[in-house]
Amino acid sequence: MNEPAAISARIQALLQQRLLPSHLEVRDDSAAHAGHAGAGKGHFHLRIVSTCFTGLKPIERHRLVNDVLSALLASEVHAVAMQTLTPEEFRKYST
Repeated sequence: MNEPAAISARIQALLQQRLLPSHLEVRDDSAAHAGHAGAGKGHFHLRIVSTCFTGLKPIERHRLVNDVLSALLASEVHAVAMQTLTPEEFRKYST
């Protein structure tokens, strides 16, 4: 199994390549889940801002991200929490 830093880098690379985000944060929360189910796999929090999300419902956005990360979710990632925003939503959220 890869180290969390290597998994974070792979998550970031996949999302950059497929969703072309204008803003991307990948936070490794694995240490906070020590002793929990799936503790041997990574737990991550994502904030993704992309025009790819325009017109999509939240569940559709999450499915899109899950599709991009499907190989990692099947093997090295236990859980992903995500905030998926359009650039317009991010501007409103950030002010």
